[in-house]
Amino acid sequence: MHQIDPGRHLLIAGPTASGKSALALRVARDQGGLIVNADALQIWSCWRVLTARPSPQDEAEAPHALYGHVAPGVTYSVGDWLRDVAGLLDRRLIIVGGTGLYLTALTQGLAYVPPVPPAIRAEGDARLASDGGLARMVADLDPATRARIDLQNPARVQRAWEVLTATGRGLADWQADTPPPLIGPDDAQRILVTADRDWLADRIARRFHAMMRQGALEEARAILPSWDPAQQWARAIGAPELIAHLRGKMDLPTATERAIIATRQYAKAQRIWFRGRMKDWQAVMSDPGNTAGN
Repeated sequence: MHQIDPGRHLLIAGPTASGKSALALRVARDQGGLIVNADALQIWSCWRVLTARPSPQDEAEAPHALYGHVAPGVTYSVGDWLRDVAGLLDRRLIIVGGTGLYLTALTQGLAYVPPVPPAIRAEGDARLASDGGLARMVADLDPATRARIDLQNPARVQRAWEVLTATGRGLADWQADTPPPLIGPDDAQRILVTADRDWLADRIARRFHAMMRQGALEEARAILPSWDPAQQWARAIGAPELIAHLRGKMDLPTATERAIIATRQYAKAQRIWFRGRMKDWQAVMSDPGNTAGN
Protein backbone atom coordinates (compact mmCIF):
# COMPACT_ATOMS: atom_id res chain seq x y z
CA MET A 1 0.00 0.00 0.00
CA HIS A 2 2.87 2.40 0.71
CA GLN A 3 3.77 2.27 -3.01
CA ILE A 4 0.38 3.57 -4.11
CA ASP A 5 0.15 7.34 -4.60
CA PRO A 6 -3.09 8.63 -3.03
CA GLY A 7 -2.77 11.87 -4.98
CA ARG A 8 -3.36 10.31 -8.38
CA HIS A 9 -5.94 8.09 -10.04
CA LEU A 10 -5.18 4.38 -9.73
CA LEU A 11 -5.74 1.94 -12.59
CA ILE A 12 -5.72 -1.77 -11.76
CA ALA A 13 -5.77 -4.39 -14.52
CA GLY A 14 -5.46 -8.13 -14.30
CA PRO A 15 -6.93 -11.43 -15.50
CA THR A 16 -10.19 -12.70 -14.10
CA ALA A 17 -9.98 -14.11 -10.56
CA SER A 18 -6.54 -12.58 -9.90
CA GLY A 19 -7.70 -10.57 -6.88
CA LYS A 20 -7.68 -7.10 -8.44
CA SER A 21 -11.11 -6.13 -7.08
CA ALA A 22 -9.98 -6.98 -3.55
CA LEU A 23 -6.97 -4.73 -4.05
CA ALA A 24 -9.18 -1.90 -5.29
CA LEU A 25 -11.44 -2.22 -2.26
CA ARG A 26 -8.48 -2.17 0.12
CA VAL A 27 -7.09 0.98 -1.51
CA ALA A 28 -10.49 2.69 -1.38
CA ARG A 29 -10.86 1.88 2.31
CA ASP A 30 -7.34 3.03 3.20
CA GLN A 31 -6.90 6.02 0.89
CA GLY A 32 -10.33 6.96 -0.39
CA GLY A 33 -11.55 7.07 -3.96
CA LEU A 34 -14.39 5.94 -6.20
CA ILE A 35 -14.04 2.36 -7.50
CA VAL A 36 -14.95 2.33 -11.20
CA ASN A 37 -15.65 -0.81 -13.20
CA ALA A 38 -13.49 -1.51 -16.28
CA ASP A 39 -14.97 -4.94 -17.04
CA ALA A 40 -17.24 -5.16 -20.08
CA LEU A 41 -19.12 -8.10 -18.56
CA GLN A 42 -19.81 -6.50 -15.17
CA ILE A 43 -21.76 -3.61 -16.70
CA TRP A 44 -24.87 -5.76 -17.25
CA SER A 45 -27.69 -5.56 -14.73
CA CYS A 46 -28.69 -9.19 -15.30
CA TRP A 47 -25.38 -10.65 -14.07
CA ARG A 48 -24.04 -10.11 -10.59
CA VAL A 49 -22.96 -13.55 -9.40
CA LEU A 50 -21.81 -14.95 -12.74
CA THR A 51 -19.54 -11.98 -13.52
CA ALA A 52 -18.22 -11.70 -9.95
CA ARG A 53 -19.43 -8.15 -9.50
CA PRO A 54 -18.68 -6.61 -6.08
CA SER A 55 -21.08 -7.84 -3.44
CA PRO A 56 -23.57 -5.54 -1.69
CA GLN A 57 -21.25 -5.70 1.33
CA ASP A 58 -18.31 -4.49 -0.77
CA GLU A 59 -20.42 -1.69 -2.21
CA ALA A 60 -21.37 -0.64 1.31
CA GLU A 61 -17.70 -0.35 2.30
CA ALA A 62 -16.66 2.00 -0.53
CA PRO A 63 -18.40 3.88 -3.35
CA HIS A 64 -18.61 1.99 -6.67
CA ALA A 65 -19.64 3.14 -10.15
CA LEU A 66 -20.49 1.62 -13.56
CA TYR A 67 -21.38 -1.81 -12.20
CA GLY A 68 -24.62 -3.39 -13.42
CA HIS A 69 -25.82 -0.10 -14.87
CA VAL A 70 -26.75 -1.32 -18.37
CA ALA A 71 -29.94 -3.28 -19.04
CA PRO A 72 -29.95 -6.27 -21.41
CA GLY A 73 -30.80 -5.25 -24.95
CA VAL A 74 -29.07 -1.87 -24.72
CA THR A 75 -26.03 -1.43 -26.97
CA TYR A 76 -22.98 -0.32 -25.00
CA SER A 77 -19.57 0.39 -26.50
CA VAL A 78 -16.12 1.32 -25.26
CA GLY A 79 -16.96 4.88 -26.36
CA ASP A 80 -20.02 4.85 -24.10
CA TRP A 81 -17.84 3.63 -21.22
CA LEU A 82 -15.29 6.41 -21.81
CA ARG A 83 -18.04 9.02 -21.76
CA ASP A 84 -19.33 7.60 -18.47
CA VAL A 85 -15.83 7.69 -16.96
CA ALA A 86 -15.32 11.26 -18.16
CA GLY A 87 -18.29 12.28 -16.04
CA LEU A 88 -16.56 10.97 -12.91
CA LEU A 89 -13.20 12.72 -13.23
CA ASP A 90 -14.01 15.36 -10.63
CA ARG A 91 -12.74 12.95 -7.95
CA ARG A 92 -10.00 10.39 -7.42
CA LEU A 93 -10.81 7.22 -9.32
CA ILE A 94 -9.73 3.64 -8.70
CA ILE A 95 -10.47 2.03 -12.06
CA VAL A 96 -10.33 -1.75 -11.96
CA GLY A 97 -11.09 -4.45 -14.49
CA GLY A 98 -9.91 -6.97 -17.00
CA THR A 99 -11.20 -5.58 -20.29
CA GLY A 100 -8.02 -4.58 -22.08
CA LEU A 101 -9.84 -2.56 -24.75
CA TYR A 102 -11.43 -0.34 -22.09
CA LEU A 103 -8.11 0.26 -20.34
CA THR A 104 -6.03 0.92 -23.44
CA ALA A 105 -8.69 3.25 -24.83
CA LEU A 106 -8.68 5.08 -21.50
CA THR A 107 -4.90 5.51 -21.42
CA GLN A 108 -4.04 5.68 -25.13
CA GLY A 109 -7.11 7.31 -26.65
CA LEU A 110 -9.90 5.92 -28.82
CA ALA A 111 -10.24 6.62 -32.51
CA TYR A 112 -13.65 7.57 -33.86
CA VAL A 113 -14.85 5.13 -36.50
CA PRO A 114 -18.26 5.80 -38.11
CA PRO A 115 -20.92 3.15 -37.52
CA VAL A 116 -21.32 0.52 -40.22
CA PRO A 117 -24.75 0.30 -41.90
CA PRO A 118 -26.64 -2.94 -41.19
CA ALA A 119 -26.67 -3.88 -44.89
CA ILE A 120 -22.87 -3.84 -45.08
CA ARG A 121 -22.62 -5.81 -41.83
CA ALA A 122 -24.99 -8.42 -43.28
CA GLU A 123 -22.88 -8.57 -46.44
CA GLY A 124 -19.77 -9.04 -44.29
CA ASP A 125 -21.43 -11.90 -42.41
CA ALA A 126 -22.33 -13.60 -45.70
CA ARG A 127 -18.86 -13.15 -47.17
CA LEU A 128 -17.13 -14.51 -44.08
CA ALA A 129 -19.42 -17.56 -44.05
CA SER A 130 -18.62 -18.43 -47.69
CA ASP A 131 -15.77 -20.71 -48.75
CA GLY A 132 -12.53 -18.75 -48.78
CA GLY A 133 -14.35 -15.70 -47.46
CA LEU A 134 -11.74 -14.76 -44.88
CA ALA A 135 -8.89 -14.83 -47.42
CA ARG A 136 -10.86 -12.70 -49.88
CA MET A 137 -11.68 -10.13 -47.17
CA VAL A 138 -8.01 -9.96 -46.21
CA ALA A 139 -7.06 -9.37 -49.84
CA ASP A 140 -9.58 -6.51 -50.07
CA LEU A 141 -8.11 -4.60 -47.12
CA ASP A 142 -5.89 -1.57 -47.56
CA PRO A 143 -2.18 -2.32 -46.99
CA ALA A 144 -1.86 -0.24 -43.81
CA THR A 145 -4.75 -2.01 -42.09
CA ARG A 146 -3.62 -5.42 -43.35
CA ALA A 147 -0.23 -4.84 -41.76
CA ARG A 148 -1.52 -4.02 -38.28
CA ILE A 149 -4.45 -6.32 -37.51
CA ASP A 150 -4.54 -10.04 -36.65
CA LEU A 151 -5.36 -11.58 -40.03
CA GLN A 152 -6.20 -14.91 -38.38
CA ASN A 153 -8.99 -13.28 -36.35
CA PRO A 154 -12.17 -13.39 -38.49
CA ALA A 155 -13.99 -10.79 -36.37
CA ARG A 156 -11.12 -8.29 -36.71
CA VAL A 157 -10.83 -8.86 -40.44
CA GLN A 158 -14.56 -8.51 -40.99
CA ARG A 159 -14.65 -5.32 -38.92
CA ALA A 160 -11.82 -3.80 -40.96
CA TRP A 161 -13.47 -4.86 -44.22
CA GLU A 162 -16.80 -3.36 -43.18
CA VAL A 163 -15.21 -0.02 -42.21
CA LEU A 164 -13.35 0.21 -45.53
CA THR A 165 -16.44 -0.75 -47.51
CA ALA A 166 -18.69 1.68 -45.65
CA THR A 167 -16.37 4.70 -45.57
CA GLY A 168 -13.85 4.19 -48.36
CA ARG A 169 -11.16 4.74 -45.75
CA GLY A 170 -9.09 2.05 -44.05
CA LEU A 171 -9.43 1.27 -40.36
CA ALA A 172 -5.75 2.09 -39.82
CA ASP A 173 -6.34 5.54 -41.31
CA TRP A 174 -9.26 6.18 -38.95
CA GLN A 175 -7.21 4.99 -35.99
CA ALA A 176 -4.38 7.37 -36.91
CA ASP A 177 -6.68 10.24 -35.89
CA THR A 178 -6.87 9.02 -32.29
CA PRO A 179 -7.49 11.90 -29.83
CA PRO A 180 -5.50 12.35 -26.58
CA PRO A 181 -6.26 9.81 -23.83
CA LEU A 182 -8.77 10.58 -21.12
CA ILE A 183 -6.23 9.66 -18.44
CA GLY A 184 -2.62 10.12 -19.54
CA PRO A 185 0.52 8.48 -18.10
CA ASP A 186 1.16 11.34 -15.66
CA ASP A 187 -2.41 11.37 -14.34
CA ALA A 188 -2.53 7.89 -12.86
CA GLN A 189 -0.56 5.05 -11.37
CA ARG A 190 -1.09 1.93 -13.51
CA ILE A 191 -0.84 -1.52 -11.91
CA LEU A 192 -1.08 -4.85 -13.71
CA VAL A 193 -1.85 -7.75 -11.38
CA THR A 194 -0.13 -10.94 -12.52
CA ALA A 195 -0.55 -14.47 -11.21
CA ASP A 196 1.00 -17.90 -11.46
CA ARG A 197 -0.88 -19.77 -14.18
CA ASP A 198 -1.55 -22.93 -12.16
CA TRP A 199 -2.61 -20.93 -9.10
CA LEU A 200 -4.98 -18.89 -11.23
CA ALA A 201 -6.46 -21.97 -12.91
CA ASP A 202 -7.20 -23.51 -9.52
CA ARG A 203 -8.67 -20.26 -8.23
CA ILE A 204 -10.91 -19.94 -11.31
CA ALA A 205 -12.31 -23.42 -10.67
CA ARG A 206 -12.91 -22.79 -6.98
CA ARG A 207 -14.53 -19.45 -7.69
CA PHE A 208 -16.91 -20.88 -10.28
CA HIS A 209 -18.05 -23.59 -7.88
CA ALA A 210 -18.63 -20.83 -5.32
CA MET A 211 -20.65 -18.88 -7.90
CA MET A 212 -22.86 -21.92 -8.41
CA ARG A 213 -23.51 -22.11 -4.68
CA GLN A 214 -24.27 -18.37 -4.63
CA GLY A 215 -26.92 -18.45 -7.36
CA ALA A 216 -25.28 -18.33 -10.79
CA LEU A 217 -27.65 -20.96 -12.15
CA GLU A 218 -30.64 -19.01 -10.84
CA GLU A 219 -29.37 -15.90 -12.67
CA ALA A 220 -29.19 -17.90 -15.89
CA ARG A 221 -32.68 -19.30 -15.30
CA ALA A 222 -34.07 -15.78 -14.83
CA ILE A 223 -32.67 -14.63 -18.19
CA LEU A 224 -33.57 -17.87 -20.05
CA PRO A 225 -36.85 -16.56 -21.60
CA SER A 226 -35.00 -13.70 -23.33
CA TRP A 227 -31.74 -15.55 -24.07
CA ASP A 228 -30.16 -14.51 -27.36
CA PRO A 229 -26.54 -15.58 -27.91
CA ALA A 230 -26.03 -12.73 -30.38
CA GLN A 231 -26.55 -10.08 -27.70
CA GLN A 232 -23.67 -8.38 -25.88
CA TRP A 233 -24.96 -9.36 -22.44
CA ALA A 234 -24.99 -13.04 -23.47
CA ARG A 235 -21.16 -13.06 -23.62
CA ALA A 236 -20.85 -13.49 -19.86
CA ILE A 237 -18.36 -16.30 -19.33
CA GLY A 238 -20.20 -19.46 -18.35
CA ALA A 239 -23.63 -18.22 -19.41
CA PRO A 240 -23.90 -20.28 -22.63
CA GLU A 241 -23.01 -23.45 -20.75
CA LEU A 242 -25.57 -22.84 -18.00
CA ILE A 243 -28.24 -22.01 -20.57
CA ALA A 244 -27.42 -25.25 -22.41
CA HIS A 245 -27.94 -27.15 -19.17
CA LEU A 246 -31.25 -25.42 -18.49
CA ARG A 247 -32.40 -26.37 -21.98
CA GLY A 248 -31.56 -29.99 -21.32
CA LYS A 249 -28.60 -30.13 -23.71
CA MET A 250 -25.98 -31.12 -21.11
CA ASP A 251 -25.86 -32.21 -17.51
CA LEU A 252 -24.85 -29.79 -14.80
CA PRO A 253 -21.37 -31.24 -14.04
CA THR A 254 -20.48 -31.01 -17.74
CA ALA A 255 -21.82 -27.46 -18.00
CA THR A 256 -19.84 -26.47 -14.93
CA GLU A 257 -16.59 -27.98 -16.21
CA ARG A 258 -16.99 -26.37 -19.64
CA ALA A 259 -17.69 -23.00 -18.02
CA ILE A 260 -14.50 -23.34 -15.98
CA ILE A 261 -12.53 -24.16 -19.13
CA ALA A 262 -14.06 -21.15 -20.91
CA THR A 263 -13.03 -18.94 -17.99
CA ARG A 264 -9.46 -20.21 -18.14
CA GLN A 265 -9.38 -19.53 -21.88
CA TYR A 266 -10.67 -16.02 -21.23
CA ALA A 267 -7.93 -15.42 -18.67
CA LYS A 268 -5.35 -16.57 -21.22
CA ALA A 269 -6.71 -14.11 -23.79
CA GLN A 270 -6.55 -11.34 -21.18
CA ARG A 271 -2.91 -12.11 -20.41
CA ILE A 272 -2.05 -12.02 -24.12
CA TRP A 273 -3.66 -8.57 -24.43
CA PHE A 274 -1.85 -7.25 -21.35
CA ARG A 275 1.53 -8.52 -22.57
CA GLY A 276 1.04 -7.04 -26.02
CA ARG A 277 -0.64 -3.71 -25.23
CA MET A 278 0.22 -2.79 -21.63
CA LYS A 279 3.94 -3.41 -21.33
CA ASP A 280 4.53 -0.08 -19.58
CA TRP A 281 2.20 -0.89 -16.64
CA GLN A 282 3.72 -1.76 -13.26
CA ALA A 283 3.47 -5.54 -12.77
CA VAL A 284 2.49 -6.73 -9.29
CA MET A 285 2.20 -10.42 -8.37
CA SER A 286 -1.14 -11.43 -6.90
CA ASP A 287 -1.11 -12.45 -3.25
CA PRO A 288 -1.57 -16.25 -3.08
CA GLY A 289 -3.12 -15.84 0.36
CA ASN A 290 -5.87 -13.58 -0.98
CA THR A 291 -9.13 -15.51 -1.40
CA ALA A 292 -11.47 -12.60 -2.03
CA GLY A 293 -12.29 -10.35 -4.92
CA ASN A 294 -12.03 -10.62 -8.69
